[in-house]
Amino acid sequence: MKASAFVSLFLFSSLAYAGEMKTFSLKADDWAEGDVPKEVFVVEGTVKIAAKDGNKAIMIDGTPIVDACAQLAISAAGESSIQARVFASKRARSMPKFGLSVHGMSGYRLLINAAKKQLELVKADVVVASVPYTWTSEVWVQMKLEVKHGEGDAWIITGKVWPANATEPAEATVKADDKGLKGQGKVGVWATPYSETPVYFDDIEVKLELAPKA
Repeated sequence: MKASAFVSLFLFSSLAYAGEMKTFSLKADDWAEGDVPKEVFVVEGTVKIAAKDGNKAIMIDGTPIVDACAQLAISAAGESSIQARVFASKRARSMPKFGLSVHGMSGYRLLINAAKKQLELVKADVVVASVPYTWTSEVWVQMKLEVKHGEGDAWIITGKVWPANATEPAEATVKADDKGLKGQGKVGVWATPYSETPVYFDDIEVKLELAPKA
């Protein structure tokens, strides 16, 4: 899918008593290669804008080998979701770990753990749910992480993975429940490049809930 390069904001209508929903579409084609723009806040690691397969993308470099992260858009105050196309590769027997996050550094992450052949939901470095998943090196994959309100103070966390440019599956690939989340913080992209090869994130879509109107 050809990325049109812009950062656009679409404001969804909401009732006065409801949290305001905003959707961001972050695409990198018009960004200059090199240092990331202001829309991308680097927390850890080496993160650049780089060309990939005829487009530009957010790239987490293969070195240093750290839990690299960059945060995007603005802070949520409630429901939050992020999806993106992701490209990564292995080197010999070394494989990366990579994915998406919501609600800041201590929120949920959806990670493909290639070495363990697992898709994981992680919170505070603890794997709270996982399913078997066999990753294919050097192939674009679509990932989506969503955290939504459930009954009472419950939250529903869902993760999906499917082939890039295919139809999004109706059912979650991995799922967890939680209670009492603050639901605050930015979405992000993550990679631990054990293979020392870059990880690319393109066609990023973000939807988040803001604080209710007074």
